Amino acid sequence: MGRCGYLSKRQLEVLEDIFGSELDEEEVLEKHRVRRSTYDRWLGDKVFSERFRQHINGLRRRSELLMARYACLAAAKLVELTASDKGETARRACMDIMMMPGKLSEEVGQTKTGDKSAEKIIPAAEPAELSPERASRLLAVLAEEK
Repeated sequence: MGRCGYLSKRQLEVLEDIFGSELDEEEVLEKHRVRRSTYDRWLGDKVFSERFRQHINGLRRRSELLMARYACLAAAKLVELTASDKGETARRACMDIMMMPGKLSEEVGQTKTGDKSAEKIIPAAEPAELSPERASRLLAVLAEEK
């Protein structure tokens, strides 16, 4: 089907529904009357799998763009939460704000090696070490609250 460098109309419709509709993979296959074995064979096809990866990369780029757009708003909301009447909320907001610079520099610095597209690796959510200065500032903010 896709061996000649192109995809059939049916394959394109399946890809469009997988990535552009609210249906899950099984529902899309049922809708287009594609057997699982046929779909698995398509996934093994170089042209189909390349188009599949392009769709995934497009979704990844869109989600990164969305996250970048709202990062500033999220940071502003965190700053607002530091003045919360609830002590635990303010403490968590302070901690999140203090952790942000380390997380951002890690994300910017990490890329896959040997990958032409150099996609970012999303780091695991591990708490960063607090420097003594940051710990002092955090304790000062918490002490002012009481």
